[in-house]
Amino acid sequence: MAPFEALYGRKCRTPVCWLEAGEKQFVDPEIVQETTDKVKGIRERLKAAQDLQKSYADKKRRPIEFQVRDGVMLKVSPWKGIIPFEKHGRLSSRFLGPFKILARVGFQDYRLELQPEMDGIHNTFHVCHLCKCLAEEESMIPLSEIRVDDNNRCVQEPEAILEKKSKMLRHKKILKVKVQWKHE
Repeated sequence: MAPFEALYGRKCRTPVCWLEAGEKQFVDPEIVQETTDKVKGIRERLKAAQDLQKSYADKKRRPIEFQVRDGVMLKVSPWKGIIPFEKHGRLSSRFLGPFKILARVGFQDYRLELQPEMDGIHNTFHVCHLCKCLAEEESMIPLSEIRVDDNNRCVQEPEAILEKKSKMLRHKKILKVKVQWKHE
């Protein structure tokens, strides 16, 4: 089989091989050797590009494992509708949580400790729907301490004024105040 045919699965249609499939006449053996060398070079470059692409893909394919009592975030897919939640659309959140892992079920499934508001959802998820929660528990704000007004906006209260500065811009004097807010 010719290298071109081995590479692409069809006969070569270069000027060297424009003869019918049964005929085996070539113009010059040097041209055949040159074509063979070029095909080998092309195959090597294609192999190098494929290996590079595979190495990039393998970095993302590392096996993900969690331990019991780890914190994980639950991936929500608003486009596919895999896990039904109240929010829909482009600006909805991509992750919910954090949740604690109660147990490992099978090879790639985990049982999570869900909130009571999520009673209708099964608590076992595949590893592809989970990602590690990197936040520390002491930095999280409990939901009971968050105040929301009538327009569903978070109400924040200032705790202390840390610094005051004034900056002169051409003919204006701008006052800058550094404020420490609650829960930040």
